[in-house]
Amino acid sequence: MKTINLTEQTVRDLNQALHAQAVECTEREWEVLEPKGQHNIACGLDQNLSVDIKGPTGYYCAGMNKKAHVTIHGNAGQGVAENMMSGTVRVKGDASQAAGATAHGGLLVIEGNAAARCGISMKGVDIVVKGNVGHMSCFMGQAGALVVCGDAGDALGDSIYETHIYVKGEVKSLGADCIEKEVREEHIEELTELLNRAGVDEDPAAFKRYGSARQLYNFKVDNTSAY
Repeated sequence: MKTINLTEQTVRDLNQALHAQAVECTEREWEVLEPKGQHNIACGLDQNLSVDIKGPTGYYCAGMNKKAHVTIHGNAGQGVAENMMSGTVRVKGDASQAAGATAHGGLLVIEGNAAARCGISMKGVDIVVKGNVGHMSCFMGQAGALVVCGDAGDALGDSIYETHIYVKGEVKSLGADCIEKEVREEHIEELTELLNRAGVDEDPAAFKRYGSARQLYNFKVDNTSAY
């Protein structure tokens, strides 16, 4: 295992060393000490690496991740796993707003709570939150799945496209064009698989499903005065 202490080396040093593994992989297991909330840690990875970050991180940790498996042993700042393509990112604490924003693939697991706009404009990522999510989560969600084991704040799924949302707790309010939907056998199977991948022990039958009413897809001349 390669260990980098961020009180002795810079985030740029760390990221350059991790990026170099995409050219020639010399070490697959990495440990990052003393992150102390610094921004942009472990961004843009493009190799099957395991990166353990031993402490809280700032903005955009593990952003643009591809193939790597990143674990944050603490809280994460805004935009964790933003635009992730593949791999996994696990936050052992809470995540600030816009977790998983615009992410195309992979799995993001937040073991605490996620703040506002979790999964905003998500495009294929799967997100599992063991706690609660804040307002406007899954805003304009296009694909993938958002699983919330706690409660959801205001305007869940506002202007949603085809993301699947599963919530076990209470939903304060649904956003525009987001409705509760029937939970069929295929959704139980999907949710079971997501919970298993995330290592979360919850009963899939206890969740409700939410998704698009598909009323905002096309322009309607009768609604001209509303635009």
